[in-house]
Amino acid sequence: MSAYEAPLKDILFTLEEIAGLPEIAGLPGYEEATSETVAAIFEAAGIFAGEVLAPINRNGDKGCVFKAGEVTTPAGYRDAYQRFIADGWNAVGFDPAYGGQGMPWSIVTALQEIWNGGSVAFAACPMLTQAAVEALYHHGTEAQKKKYLPKLVSGEWTGTMNLTEPQAGTDLGAIRTKAEEDGKGGYLLKGQKIFITHGEHDFVPNIIHMVLARHPGGPAGHKGLSLFVAPKFLVNDDGSLGARNDLACVSIEHKLGLHGSPTCVMAYGEKGGAQAELVGEPLQGLPHMFTMMNNARLTVGVQGIGIAERATQHAAAYARQRVQSPVVGAAAGSNLPILHHADVRRNLATMRALTQGSRALALFTAGALDRAKNHPDKQVAAESQALVDLMIPIVKAWSTDNGIRTASLGVQVHGGAGFIEETGAAQHYRDARIFAIYEGTNGIQAIDLVGRKIQRDEGRAMRALIERITADLGTFGVAGDDLPSLRERLMAAVQRLGSGTDYIIMAGKKDPNLPLAVAQPYLALCGTVIAGWLLARKALAASKRLAAGDSDTAFLGNVIAMARFFADNILAESAGHLAQINGGAESLLRIDPESL
Repeated sequence: MSAYEAPLKDILFTLEEIAGLPEIAGLPGYEEATSETVAAIFEAAGIFAGEVLAPINRNGDKGCVFKAGEVTTPAGYRDAYQRFIADGWNAVGFDPAYGGQGMPWSIVTALQEIWNGGSVAFAACPMLTQAAVEALYHHGTEAQKKKYLPKLVSGEWTGTMNLTEPQAGTDLGAIRTKAEEDGKGGYLLKGQKIFITHGEHDFVPNIIHMVLARHPGGPAGHKGLSLFVAPKFLVNDDGSLGARNDLACVSIEHKLGLHGSPTCVMAYGEKGGAQAELVGEPLQGLPHMFTMMNNARLTVGVQGIGIAERATQHAAAYARQRVQSPVVGAAAGSNLPILHHADVRRNLATMRALTQGSRALALFTAGALDRAKNHPDKQVAAESQALVDLMIPIVKAWSTDNGIRTASLGVQVHGGAGFIEETGAAQHYRDARIFAIYEGTNGIQAIDLVGRKIQRDEGRAMRALIERITADLGTFGVAGDDLPSLRERLMAAVQRLGSGTDYIIMAGKKDPNLPLAVAQPYLALCGTVIAGWLLARKALAASKRLAAGDSDTAFLGNVIAMARFFADNILAESAGHLAQINGGAESLLRIDPESL
């Protein structure tokens, strides 16, 4: 199945009601984000994803071909990329000074979901370019920005992030790739990097590699690292391409999924040294790298949302045409499709609710990012940045975990046919699995959340969010059945979130291993409760629109129904998360790890 229809109604509704796009459009620099412009952008994006990206996704599963240092991507991918940049999609969110369109990041985030829904392997390439742009924009010299940014922003060149080595995954302090001064003000890189997404491909003539390496004379560990930029082809002063740099792809990985995105082993300096320039300050590689990583972690969360939406549409389409067994309560001989079976309906509703909850989380965070970047009130900007910092690990981990869960349910809806490659459901499941692993495993995200984001500031950012949620629930009316029920379930869930946060802070003072042992259920608690709140906010907004006479009753009614389903079924899981937090750590730490 190749069909994909971008969920534009829900995306635009969430942008408006959850990200706060009307307010964001009034911030300095975002004046072009008018409702008419935004509507036109997303209409065109939906067409591009449905007509150009979705048809190549299945073919991408055949994988890339590596030969003599070159990578050929699956049929259709290169042409799709050329159309992507010709239509200006790569430049939407970047600074107009370098050829960008200057749109808010909330719009970019929503567009990224659409690209990932169309073809998640294709979308991995511009994702890494975006990270390279952010690093150079924030830390590069004016000369570097002039040299690299215009063509990275347009997409004429692509970018990569070179961090991981065979012995250095999460522990970047173990990196061995080294930089040596070349005597001309530059550096020569020598070493090997692995797991480099789109490190080599046939989309563009030049690839700009952002490389974390040991600085000459620097100390051991992560404090000795600097960030460098090394192009595949050297760039002349007039912007033309010069000689091939001393770096190469020496192989590509054979993977479980995401076959249309080449994962490369890169060798630097096998002929003397790859020419590179220092980016930012020396020995500040790790802080500079996090400019890329934080950007990428939000986007990886969005990858989980894109694959969840695609898997949900795929499963729902199958359930609408597959007839199997009589439906309980239906008229004899009605031959209704499996969509009408209660258990299949539960699976599909779970998929839809998790996808919409993840979308709300990501766009809520992206809206805060826009305020952090451009709000003229420094206090509002600072508070927004604190919220972004808190939310990034939650969005990345909760959304990608649910991408896997949703894709798995998609296979289940297909029954035995889902286990057969011919239906295509298995591809979504395989593709989704990597998102919980790369750009920092979801376990690392949970550790970051309980450590840097909760314990370091005594939970201030989380408590501020809990206070905001609690105050917001007080605005829910008492008319009807759904909104009061949402408020009731959320009030109990928010209390669990507060209790879990208290445990993390208090247990950490007793034994630092206690919060680490329950970091993942704590992150799951955060994602579940915050997503439940955001879906309830959407339900409240939908209720107000219906009361005002909005004619789109089917869509708005479904917004309310999904919020209620989430509250009654998925939000209920928060009780289990809290039970794990309160009682799971000590029993885990009693287990001898050698016995496992």
